[in-house]
Amino acid sequence: MVGGVPADASAEVDASAPPLGEYDVVVVGSGAAGMTAALTAAKRGLSCVVVEKAATFGGSAARSGAGIWVPNNEVLLAAGVPDTPQKASAYLAAVVGAGVPAARRQAFLAHGPAMISFVVRNSPLRFRWMEGYSDYYPELPGGLPNGRSIEPDQLDGNVLGSELANLNPPYLATPAGMVVFGADYKWLALSLVNAKGLAVATAALARGTRAALLGQKPLTMGQALAGGLRAGLMAANVPVWLNTPLVDLNVEGGAVTGVVVRKDGAQGLIRARRGVIVGSGGFEHNAAMRAQYQRQPIGTQWSVGARENTGDGHRAGERAGAALDLMDDAWWGPAIPTPDSPYFCLAERTLPGGLIIDQAGQRYVNEAAPYGDVVHVMYDRNPATPCIPSWLVVDQNYRNRYLFADIAPTLPLPDSWYRSGAVVKNWSLEGLATAIGVPPAAMKATVSRFNGFARTGQDTDFRRGDSAYDHYYTDPAVIPNSCLAPLWAPPYYAFKIVPGDLGTKGGMRTDARARVLRPDDTVIPGLYAAGNASAAVMGRSYAGAGSTIGPAMTFGYVAANDIADRSAG
Repeated sequence: MVGGVPADASAEVDASAPPLGEYDVVVVGSGAAGMTAALTAAKRGLSCVVVEKAATFGGSAARSGAGIWVPNNEVLLAAGVPDTPQKASAYLAAVVGAGVPAARRQAFLAHGPAMISFVVRNSPLRFRWMEGYSDYYPELPGGLPNGRSIEPDQLDGNVLGSELANLNPPYLATPAGMVVFGADYKWLALSLVNAKGLAVATAALARGTRAALLGQKPLTMGQALAGGLRAGLMAANVPVWLNTPLVDLNVEGGAVTGVVVRKDGAQGLIRARRGVIVGSGGFEHNAAMRAQYQRQPIGTQWSVGARENTGDGHRAGERAGAALDLMDDAWWGPAIPTPDSPYFCLAERTLPGGLIIDQAGQRYVNEAAPYGDVVHVMYDRNPATPCIPSWLVVDQNYRNRYLFADIAPTLPLPDSWYRSGAVVKNWSLEGLATAIGVPPAAMKATVSRFNGFARTGQDTDFRRGDSAYDHYYTDPAVIPNSCLAPLWAPPYYAFKIVPGDLGTKGGMRTDARARVLRPDDTVIPGLYAAGNASAAVMGRSYAGAGSTIGPAMTFGYVAANDIADRSAG
C-alpha cells in the first residue's frame, strides 16, 4: 500500500526497481522551505536528501524578490529597527485574526529570528534591511512604518561552481550590467525624475561594474537566496536530486516512512528513518485544483509561481490523510497578462497618475492598498459588478516619468502587448473607454473626480494615501499627496488587470511544530510540511513584504529541528 490508499488509487512502486536509498530525513522541494529544512537537518547531524521535480533548484523563491518578513531578527536589531517581541505579537495577531491558531503564530515569531541567525552562520547568505518598506498595515498595533522586511545581500554565484547552471532563473531579469536589490526598484522607477532615484541607479551600475572587474557572477534577490541556501547544502554534503518528482508518500502502520519518486524514468522508494518534510510549493499551475477550490475566473496563466507547482505535495498529503486548509486563497496581486508571462504590478498601480476602474468605468478600490487586498476586493465584487478584468488607466505624463515593468520612461510599449490586448492606447479618454468596452461618460466622470482628489490631496472615496504603506511606491515630488496626480496628457493607456498571484496559499494543516494534521487534528506521524504546501500562518492576510518566504523558511527550520529533537530524545 502506497500513500495509505489501495494501489489502484495511487501510484505503485515497481517491485523490480531497486530502492533509491535510505536517509534520516527526506525533503520534497528545493525552494526556500525545503532547502532551509535540509540545511537544518544536516547541521543537526541527520542524513538528508532533497528531491526536486524541476530540472532546476530554487522553485518560486529563486524567481522572487526574496523579501523576508521575520520580526526581531539579528539583521533588523543591528540596523536599529525598534522592534520587540511584544510589538510583533500584537501586530501579527491584529493582521491575521482568529483564523490561525495562536500557537502557530507564536511559533513563527519565536523561531524566525533563530532561523535567520542559523542561515547566516551556516551558509554564505547575508541579509540587509529593506529600510522604509513599510509593514502592510503599519497603523495597526505593533506595525512599523519603516518596515521589518529584509532581503539577501549580494552573493557571488561562483560559490556554486557548475551548480549555478541549475539555478531556476528569475521572474524578471536584472537590467544588464547592474546589481539591483529589491529595495532599489522603488527608486529605479523614479530615476528620471528624482535625485535619489538617479543615485540608486548609478550605484547599481557601479556594483555591476565592480563585480565584472572582479570576475564575479553577482546574484541578488531570489537568485541570491536560492543560490546561498544551495551553497550551504553543498558544504554540508546534502544531495539535491533534480528531475525527481514526488509520486506519493509511503505510509506504513499509519506513519509516513518515505517517498515514492520518479527518477531516471522509473519509480522507486526513498525511505525516511525519521521523517519527510514536504516543501513542494503550491498548486497554482494545476488548473483542475484551481477550478475545484478557487473562485472563478481563475487562470494558471496569471500566476508567476514556478510552473512545476501543481499541488503534488497537497495531493499526496491528502491521500495520506492530511486535512487541507485555505485552499480557496492565494498570495494574490493585480497582474497584467502580457504575452510572455503575467506581470505582477507593484509600483505601477501605486505611482501617481494612475487609477483602476471596473467594467462600468468606476473606481472600486484603493489602488495603493496591499496587493492581496486589491484582488480580494476584485473577487468579492465581481459577481455583482464585473471587474475581472479591470483596467489600470494612465496618461502620457505618467509614461514620461516612470519606469513601467522593465520599460524605461518615454520608450514605447512592446507591440505584442497591444496585439494581445494587454494594453490599449487612445488619444482621448472617450476613445479609450470605447476601445476597452467601458461607458465613456462614466469613465470620464471617474477620471474627473479622481483628478479633483489629486488636486486636494484627499481621496475621500478610497483613502489612497492615508496609510504609510500607500506611499512606498510613489513620487515624493508630487504634492500634496505623493500617491495622487491628475491624468491630463494624451495619449491615454489602459492596462488589463487580472487576479494574478505569487503562488497559492492553501495546503496541509500543520501545528506549531510543522507536523501535518488530519481533519480531527491528530498528527500524521513522520509527516511535516512548510511553505506553500502548508496552509499559511498568515491566514487570509499579508503582514509585510516577505510574508511568504519568511514563514516558509521558519517552518522548514522548525520541522527539521523537531525531527532532530525527537531523534535525540
